[in-house]
Amino acid sequence: MPGENPLRAGKAVSGGHSDSSGGIVPSFGWRTPAGRRLGWLLASSALALPLSTLNAAAQTAARAALPIGTSEVIQLALSVGVMGAALISAIVLIRERQRTAAENVQLRARIADVNAALQRSEAILNLRDQRVIVWAGDNQKPELIGALPLTTGAPEERAAFLAFGRWLAPRSAAALERGMAALREKGTSFDLIAETHAGAPLEVQGRKGATHTLVRFLSLSDTQRAHARLKLENERLAADHETIVGLLDALNMPVWLRSEDGRLKWINRAYADAVEAPTGEDAIREGKEFLGDRARSAIAEQHRSHPVFAQTLSTVIEGDRRQFAVTDYNGAKGSAGLACDVSAVEAVREEYERAARSHADTLDQLNTAVAIFDTEQKLRFFNQAFQKLWMLDIPFLNSAPDNALLLDRLRSEGKIAEQPEWRRWKENLLGAYRAVETQEHWWHLPDGKTIRVVANPQPKGGVTWLFENLTEKIDLESRYQTAVRVQGETLDNLAEGVAVFGPDGRLRLSNPAFAALWELDHAIVQPNVHVASIRAVCDSRATDSPWGGFVAAITGFDEERRNWHGLVELNSGSVLRYAVIHLPNGQVMTTFVDVTDSVNVERALKEKNEALLKSDQIKNDFVQHVSYELRSPLTNIIGFTELLSLPATGPLSPRQREYVEHIGSSSSVLLTIVNDILDLATVDAGIMQLEITEVDVGNAIAAAAELVSERLQEHAIKLEVDASAAPRSFNGDEVRIRQILYNLLTNAANYAPEGSAVRLTCRQLADSVEFAVHDDGPGMPPDVLDLVFHRFESRVNGGRRRGAGLGLSIVKSFVELHGGTVRIETGAGRGTTVVCTFPDTPAGVRQAAE
Repeated sequence: MPGENPLRAGKAVSGGHSDSSGGIVPSFGWRTPAGRRLGWLLASSALALPLSTLNAAAQTAARAALPIGTSEVIQLALSVGVMGAALISAIVLIRERQRTAAENVQLRARIADVNAALQRSEAILNLRDQRVIVWAGDNQKPELIGALPLTTGAPEERAAFLAFGRWLAPRSAAALERGMAALREKGTSFDLIAETHAGAPLEVQGRKGATHTLVRFLSLSDTQRAHARLKLENERLAADHETIVGLLDALNMPVWLRSEDGRLKWINRAYADAVEAPTGEDAIREGKEFLGDRARSAIAEQHRSHPVFAQTLSTVIEGDRRQFAVTDYNGAKGSAGLACDVSAVEAVREEYERAARSHADTLDQLNTAVAIFDTEQKLRFFNQAFQKLWMLDIPFLNSAPDNALLLDRLRSEGKIAEQPEWRRWKENLLGAYRAVETQEHWWHLPDGKTIRVVANPQPKGGVTWLFENLTEKIDLESRYQTAVRVQGETLDNLAEGVAVFGPDGRLRLSNPAFAALWELDHAIVQPNVHVASIRAVCDSRATDSPWGGFVAAITGFDEERRNWHGLVELNSGSVLRYAVIHLPNGQVMTTFVDVTDSVNVERALKEKNEALLKSDQIKNDFVQHVSYELRSPLTNIIGFTELLSLPATGPLSPRQREYVEHIGSSSSVLLTIVNDILDLATVDAGIMQLEITEVDVGNAIAAAAELVSERLQEHAIKLEVDASAAPRSFNGDEVRIRQILYNLLTNAANYAPEGSAVRLTCRQLADSVEFAVHDDGPGMPPDVLDLVFHRFESRVNGGRRRGAGLGLSIVKSFVELHGGTVRIETGAGRGTTVVCTFPDTPAGVRQAAE
């Protein structure tokens, strides 16, 4: 029955209410006030409806007296509750949707108003009369809105616009940068007028809000533009005024400004110092005047007829009267003046006038004729020598004649030589007035005089003419120079050395032979060099120097002056015959003659003869001895050795064959040594002749390689030949070339390590052929390198065999006979390279020296 368990029925209805209200939660939410009110309403409706329904059902059942079960009552209650909750929810939802629709209508209206306002703002900002820079944050890039007219000269591009220095005037750009920095860092607003390079003024405003920073550029109207230009002009005038006032105040000359009534309005520091006032304000207040009453009256009188006064006035400064160049200008609203101290200039002018008068008096006493012409070529000064030289009347000269007129008169009176082209000659002469450098002319007068004419241009214009009569001087100099040239040519061409010293011991003159005989430097034999200096150099160049006696004879005070002579032998081997001769004027002449040839000829001939005889005897004895005593037995030994090695002689045991081979190889080596000694003797005797033919480079290298192949194979040494850059042939003695290459390869094989390689290269140079043989041996120390070409200098130095020391000597002799050179490149760790250079065409066969 419904009345038996009301709590259960209530719970069921409550649960149904919750289920039915689940669709409303997303729109309102149960936590909102409207949701809470709706929940209470639904709950009360859900409880009331089932109760009333159960009551009605109970009453119906009672009237019908029909039996009704509990489950049926519960089902009926639930159905009725759900239907009631749904109905109520639908009603609430309809009302809420109506309210939401009304709110949406209001919001759309507000959004439309905001969009209209935004469009109006964008339209205002995008007008071409302003541009705004907006910073949304301190570190964000600025945003540009709007545009400025093209006539302002402001660029449209963002980067170009933000570079203010490119389109704004420098002063405006600097002021804008300072204002923007203060705005962004400190939030200080600013308003200024900026001027573009096109001359257009712009109003710039800077403001900073809570979230944005704005800088706005406004293009001004005509009235505003005129006002802005006036403002800019006022700023420029104020800056210029400040600059000019600063400059005037820094000047070391008094400057003053007066008002219309003539009173002082402003003075600079120099004015205040001149009137002994502490400051300029004190001088203005007390009315201290720089100039006296008479000077000021003269300035006022001048201003009545002319606005500019410029004269030199005097005034008293610190107790001294000084001269000032005063310049005063009278304008519509007052006057301004400036005073420059010219006391020093006036003193210099007076001094100059006195110096000019003294200069004129001095020139008047000279024997050289002087004439001074001004910039207009008028005669302004002449001395007595000028008047006497040209014999002109004084009144004519005092009339300041023209320079061209003066020349014409001298010509007409026959006092200067007639020129073939008079007009051109005169124009060339008068060109001195347009010249910068001094000009010099020589006049040969009809009366035989020679005049040196010097035209000296003056710095301020005009020319000073100097006329110097050099007739006697030239005549004397000519005769003197003739005598000197004759004497000099005589002495310079003497084979005999001559040196003349004065009584003071100093050199008066000497000839080149003297310096050459004593090997003296040019600076030592200059005039006025003391004999002691020459002795210091010459003493070291003679075995028994006579210069001590020369110094005593030159600087001594002996009553008896005797001439003497003798011989001196120099360290160089020269023999000089000297003589000391006393001259009448107290000077001393020393003479030196090279008599080396005459003195040494007998000694040289005798020594040469003895040497030739001795060397010839030694050579003959040696060659005869070697040829007979060594060569013949060696030939026999070699022949019998070869005979023993033949099978026809009979069989030999292995040891015997080895001995025979050693005998043969040793005999060959000994024969080679003998042949080398004979070759060197022949070279030393100067009788060896080269048979110059065309030498095939490849055949010569192959022949030398074949001769040394057994020795290389014995020690597993490989021969590398590089003749890629070699010529096909060159001129030389083929036999000697092969002998040179054989000796070089033999020497390299002796020092090359086991299993290494010996490299033979040949290449063509500019005018020669170069052969180089390299081995990887230990190299040569410096002490060995100095003696490597000496004969019989044999050292093992890491080699396998110790030879006779003749191989490289023969190489050097034969290469030099061809006119070539030999050099060795060696060092520790880099082996040894012997380089031989042969000329393409030998100049001829010559004797070789060791």
